[in-house]
Amino acid sequence: MTTTTPRRAMLMLLAAAAASVSAMAVAQPQQNGMQDPNIIVEGEVVPDTSAMTKGPEVKGIITARKGDKMKVTADDGTSTIVFFNDATTVKASTGLFGSKKLTTENLLNGLPVTVKTMQAGEALLASQITFRNGDFKTAKMIRNGTAQGFAEQTAATAALKGRMGDIDKYNIKATTNVYFDTGKYALTPQAKAELCQTASMANGTENALMLVVGYTDSVGDEEYNQTLSEKRAASVINFLQQQCRWAPYRMLTPTGMAESDPAADNSTEEGKAQNRRVAVNVLVSKAIDGL
Repeated sequence: MTTTTPRRAMLMLLAAAAASVSAMAVAQPQQNGMQDPNIIVEGEVVPDTSAMTKGPEVKGIITARKGDKMKVTADDGTSTIVFFNDATTVKASTGLFGSKKLTTENLLNGLPVTVKTMQAGEALLASQITFRNGDFKTAKMIRNGTAQGFAEQTAATAALKGRMGDIDKYNIKATTNVYFDTGKYALTPQAKAELCQTASMANGTENALMLVVGYTDSVGDEEYNQTLSEKRAASVINFLQQQCRWAPYRMLTPTGMAESDPAADNSTEEGKAQNRRVAVNVLVSKAIDGL
């Protein structure tokens, strides 16, 4: 059971926070052929477009951009560096079959995009970048710091955000656990149903926030389990935000706890199954609980 705010929105907030430091990112080598999701690569040169062939379609959130390139992070946490230039078409969908043409200046950190590319070697050049107009408005609100916009100009919610700033103690109103197969972070149909039920319930609790924590069983080494627990938490957040429409400003920073705090005995298969979980906690600050 759970609530309504996609990981899309959470990533928007995280990307907006990262925007202030993205300009300080420095060049670092790639490892195992993958981009470090926390950096944006410097120094690549866009190849001659006449030498390029059709490249892959890239989908994800813009998590960093600088100059003529941006980093797009997918739902599974992998990142892709994509170049753009004056020939790149940028469009925002405005509804059924409608769109309006924009410029690369509108490519904001936190914006979910679909990118058609041209490729030469490892380099990708965007031929077309599209996104939903509603997502653009949300990313713009985050960038401009207009928290009221998320609550559709609801002053009460804006006031709540201000009061939450210095509070770190909460009452747990409910906890929902969703479970995963060994080594996996994909949600089962049952987990999806439970997440949206939780979101619906939490929406009925005034001032409720969510804290999502991922866990694993004891199989695998510490580094692997840490990454897996983070991917499980991210998968849950993504579904909550995209499908259950849980607002991003009502989501506390998620975390992965690997095999810490087991819910059951890891020496049995039944216990391991209970430990391969994500806990979705519905919280209310003690300072405002009951107000």
